[in-house]
Amino acid sequence: MATDTQLDLKTVLPEALDEQDACVRTLTDGLQAREGVINAHVKRPDGTDAAQLCVHFEPDVISLRRIRELALSLGARVDTDFGHLSLDVAGISRPARAQLLEQRLRSLDGVAEAHVSATGSVAVEYLTDRTSEKAITDLLTRFGTPPRAGRPGPAEAPGAGAGQAGAPEAAAPEAEAHDHKHEKHDEHDHKHGGIFGERSELIFAVLCALALATGFLLGLSPAVPDGVSTALYVAAYFFGGYYTLKEAIQTVMAKRFEIDFLMLVAAAGAAVLGDLAEGALLLALFSIGHALESYAMGRARRAIQALAELAPDTATVKRGGAEQEIPVGELRIGDTVIIKPNTRIPSDGYVTVGQSSVDQSAVTGESIPVDKTPIGAQASRKEADIPAGSRIYAGTVNGPGVLEIEVTRLSKDSTLARVVRMVSEAQAQTSPTQRFTDRFQRVFVPAVLILVVVLLFAGLVVDEPFSATLYRALAVLVAASPCALAISTPSAVLSGLARAARGGLLIKGGGPLENLGTLRAIAFDKTGTLTEGKPEMTDVEPAQGVNETELLNVALAVESQSDHPLASAIVAAARARLDGTPPLTAGAVTSITGRGVSALIDGEQIHIGKQQLFAEIDGTTLTKDITDSTARLEAAGRTTMIVRRGSRYLGVLGLMDTPRDSAAPVITGLRQAGIRHMIMLSGDNQTVADAVAGKLGLDEARGDLLPEDKVKAVIELRTREHKVAMVGDGVNDAPAMANATVGIAMGAAGSDVAMETADVALMGDDLERLPFAVNLSRQSSRIIRQNLWASLGIVAILIPATITGTIGIGLAVLIHEGSTLLVVANALRLLAYREPKTK
Repeated sequence: MATDTQLDLKTVLPEALDEQDACVRTLTDGLQAREGVINAHVKRPDGTDAAQLCVHFEPDVISLRRIRELALSLGARVDTDFGHLSLDVAGISRPARAQLLEQRLRSLDGVAEAHVSATGSVAVEYLTDRTSEKAITDLLTRFGTPPRAGRPGPAEAPGAGAGQAGAPEAAAPEAEAHDHKHEKHDEHDHKHGGIFGERSELIFAVLCALALATGFLLGLSPAVPDGVSTALYVAAYFFGGYYTLKEAIQTVMAKRFEIDFLMLVAAAGAAVLGDLAEGALLLALFSIGHALESYAMGRARRAIQALAELAPDTATVKRGGAEQEIPVGELRIGDTVIIKPNTRIPSDGYVTVGQSSVDQSAVTGESIPVDKTPIGAQASRKEADIPAGSRIYAGTVNGPGVLEIEVTRLSKDSTLARVVRMVSEAQAQTSPTQRFTDRFQRVFVPAVLILVVVLLFAGLVVDEPFSATLYRALAVLVAASPCALAISTPSAVLSGLARAARGGLLIKGGGPLENLGTLRAIAFDKTGTLTEGKPEMTDVEPAQGVNETELLNVALAVESQSDHPLASAIVAAARARLDGTPPLTAGAVTSITGRGVSALIDGEQIHIGKQQLFAEIDGTTLTKDITDSTARLEAAGRTTMIVRRGSRYLGVLGLMDTPRDSAAPVITGLRQAGIRHMIMLSGDNQTVADAVAGKLGLDEARGDLLPEDKVKAVIELRTREHKVAMVGDGVNDAPAMANATVGIAMGAAGSDVAMETADVALMGDDLERLPFAVNLSRQSSRIIRQNLWASLGIVAILIPATITGTIGIGLAVLIHEGSTLLVVANALRLLAYREPKTK
């Protein structure tokens, strides 16, 4: 079912001139490239001058929040009319009840979109002027699914003030109030399951089985009146049918016919036939199967919840010249926290005093502890600029040394908290296979009911009593109930997401999980992805008659006003070589996207950039010695920058960004995982791109690419290979990632943009997790297919077997429930998935 949303264009893209603006086209093209987005265009409502961005999408494929994240990644600012609520609720442990709650939430006025997972993760998008968080949580409580205490709560929409200076502290009281509100539900959580707490369903199922067994055994003795066995069978009906009847009533009132309803009809039919024992057996097996299924699904939920428990409850903080222990929730940005040896770190921050090694495996997936040292006195305190060797994450484990860290994020905004929240939200997104099974069930269940009605008239064709005909119809009803099919995909997806999160991967839903497992092609950004991203200036070649000092002085004056990685490398090397030389002053410095930079020094025009720049601007053409130097350096794998002052060419600078040590083994691992085509996209010239690609063993390299060229390359590759992943840093490569089937961002820990924009985020700043991500996704896809075929195959065997009378209700329900537990157990194997060793 498609839906649409409208966002004010000037709010989304304040700089856009009109609907034909290039930024608007980039935004709409990028959105339309995503799976699940049917159309994105600009319209003007009648009688208004305000242009609106209208996006038509399938909410089961892509969420409204994901659309806004993609708009953000494409350089937009998002509309703030929407609120987002993400939390865990009690009372959900199966897909049928999750779908029912989802339907109820979507019917609430003001709710734009709602998703509920089989483990109780709820994500709701709502219009803030029509409904509120309280109205939604009230509905959840009335439905019997109150929010769990301490679970992920409301998340701010991107662009709604999150991350602004001072915003976290201002938001703290509200967050605290929200936590207290959840605490009020704590007692309700306990009582929700019934008189025995959350285990009431399992206990009722056991009591049903005991009543059935006792009644059957007593019925074997002629000394015991038949009424005793009958009473025990009735008790078994009560205990076995209590929760089944509750859910069936809710589903029927919602005009849905689910598996619970089919089972109740079969049990009631057995009672009508006078076979209370068989009806009680059906309810006992069904209720036990459901209780065990809920327990098994709970394992996947607890694997995710375990992440939230990694951070300690308290922290030792320096305040007022003294040390004091306070709850982690009371930490403020700028606090100094003391981390003792072999203890968990309570918050994100950076090291100010001390040295130690820190086990970051819980967040980044790195198997070896990382050495941490204090941040330099002159280093930038901007979070994005903090070096990895000083950065600290909540939930990681300190080694042998004592550390003092400065807090950079509140506990609710830490990298760990964001991972937990995003994984919880990801559970609620359906996968392609899940959408197929949902569509299949919507057709299959009514078809089963029609088949059962037809079988009731079998006596017109076959000479048999009506009781036998009814029994056969009820057996078919049991055999055809698609319980295993309903649970097969959600259980595998949730287990895969939980295992990924434990391994330093953030996968945003079943769609990316399955798509990543069916990929055959991957495109890589070069700088900072396949290479270290820390280039060094290795060569200085002045033009004929030019002094090296002048060349370096001009380059230093211009590049010192740029934050580009190549500029930083030039500045560092030039300062070292020009020690004591009076500096020049550059003005009117202007970046030329994808080509270089221009400036003015003493009234003369300066240009520094790639060779292509000088073919595109006016002025003196390149000299032979400059082109020869450029060609020689590029053949050696250098990135070159040509410097021109006025009409004179001063020379060529050669820089090298060395490939990561892990890059070549990762490429080998990906080939072993089944990736058949790998391409590198780079803004560097083609010669340099070819040199790096050849060294790493890539299939293809494309150089001289502007950002829009990378987008075109990804679209072309996706058209050729059907599916393609784009690996980048999540910032500069966002447009290309948005146009890929799966966008993969590196170094997401500590990078808000990477975590928000990517479909898959490698938490560590290294490629080593990429083969693990692909292999885990491949294994998840295999298990999903196994479960799908097993569940459909068993139904295909049981239906004819019950129609022909080969098996009865008892055996049918035994096989039926056994198949359900089989697919869940198969899915839970993903929780124990181990990485294959590279050959």
